[in-house]
Parts: sequence; structure tokens; C-alpha cells
Amino acid sequence: MDELFDKAWAHIAVTRREAVAEVALARPEARNALNVALMEELTEAARMLRLRTDVLAVILTGADSYFSAGADLSASQDRAAAPTVMEVRRAIMAGPDLCKAWDEIEAVTICAIEGYCIGGASALAVSCDFRVMGASAYMRLPEVPLGMNMSWRTLPKLVALAGPSRAKQYVMFGEAADAQRCLAWGFADEVVEDGQALTAARRWADKVAALPPLPVRMTKEAVSAIAAATAQASIYMDRDQYLLASRTDDYREGIAAFLEKRPGKFRGD
Repeated sequence: MDELFDKAWAHIAVTRREAVAEVALARPEARNALNVALMEELTEAARMLRLRTDVLAVILTGADSYFSAGADLSASQDRAAAPTVMEVRRAIMAGPDLCKAWDEIEAVTICAIEGYCIGGASALAVSCDFRVMGASAYMRLPEVPLGMNMSWRTLPKLVALAGPSRAKQYVMFGEAADAQRCLAWGFADEVVEDGQALTAARRWADKVAALPPLPVRMTKEAVSAIAAATAQASIYMDRDQYLLASRTDDYREGIAAFLEKRPGKFRGD
């Protein structure tokens, strides 16, 4: 029995096609929103994939018409209601742990994106090596307009892909970056017709699987290390920044404004 492929996962589907593994988010009742249970399964699957030598490429995908609505806001509110700062600080490691687990898979990872890919889902997507997007797909980070910082240790990846100015635009304004902008900025590696992202990702995976696996893995490790050389020094405090932001009136106003579909009124407090 192969635990990774034979396990009865509740919120993801894990399949195999020769040397390529495919992991699909499967929480359709919540548009694949990243709650604790889904993040735990995605993290566990990534850790099981990390050192496998029989898997040469991994595809991460969502539904046919959307990737994920991002982090579950109800889960964020539950964390804010936790009794101690220590407990909240521990709980909010779920997102960073998820991204780290996918970043550490030795095989090449390709993310296939259709429709929307929002917030934490965008952080997860840029933790993969490559991203293929459908023509109508978009990525968006709504955190800053909602009154919180962008955490999940994502900023160094965004800067490495797009440069500092574009990373600031993408994070600060919370505006959707459509597939063509993502391609121009370096967030996407290929844009295809709607409904063809998974097919294209499989083509990328087959291309990787046909290469000598050892130098491919060494190249991935070396390039990732170069791109992230100063990452830990720059983002080790991002969860504590979230703790600070999530205790402000602006954070509560941002969430309320989002749920009530109105502009926020922020005071810097």
C-alpha cells in the first residue's frame, strides 16, 4: 500500500500518472477556501512527497473553474478569539508551514490555475516552481485592504519573481492581477485557453520527467537557495506582524467592510 496515493483524503485528491503526482484541492462547498483541515492535508501530502525519488514532478490544481478563494475568514476570526497570544501565534503557523512544505518538495512542482486564486492560495501557488494559468484566471492578495499584513513568508518569493516595485503594487493595492499581467510580471510561466491549465501543466510535468532527475533536482535546489538567500532574515517576524495587525481596529473594520460589501474607514489604529 502506498499511503500517499491510497489514503482516503477528506479535502484533497491525490493521484499518480507514472512519475507525476497530482494533488487537487477538493473542498467545493467552500470554493476550496483554505481552512485548517485542508491546509493540514496539503501540508501532509507535501511532506510525504518531499524526498520521494519515484516522483519527478508534482502538479497542484484546483477545480475546473477556480483554484481557491483563499484563507477561510471564519478561521481567522476563530484564531482572533483564542484565549492567549501564544495559542494564536502557534495556530497561525499553519499557512507558513503549508508554503514551506510545498517549497521543500525536491521534485519540480507546477501549479495549474483556473479562475480565481486569492490570498493564501496565491501564497501557495508561488511556493511552486512554475505556474500555468487559464486566460481568465487571476491572482489577488486582499490582505492589506482588509487591515492585515501579507504573511505566510511570501514577500521574498514575490520580490524574486516580480521585483520590488511590482511586488509592492501587488501586495499593497489588493487588486486582481489577470493572467496576462501575471505572465508579464513573472507570477505565471504560461497562459493558455480557459480549461487547459491542467493539460498544459501535465505537458510541463512530462517535459520535466523526461530529463535526468538528479541534475534537475540539484538545479532546483541551487536556484531556490540563491533566490531565497536573505528570505529568513526578512520575513521571520511576519507572523508577529500579523498578530499586531489582527489586534487593531483597522483589522476589525477591514473584515467588517468586506463582509458588508462597503469601503473601509481606516484610522491607523
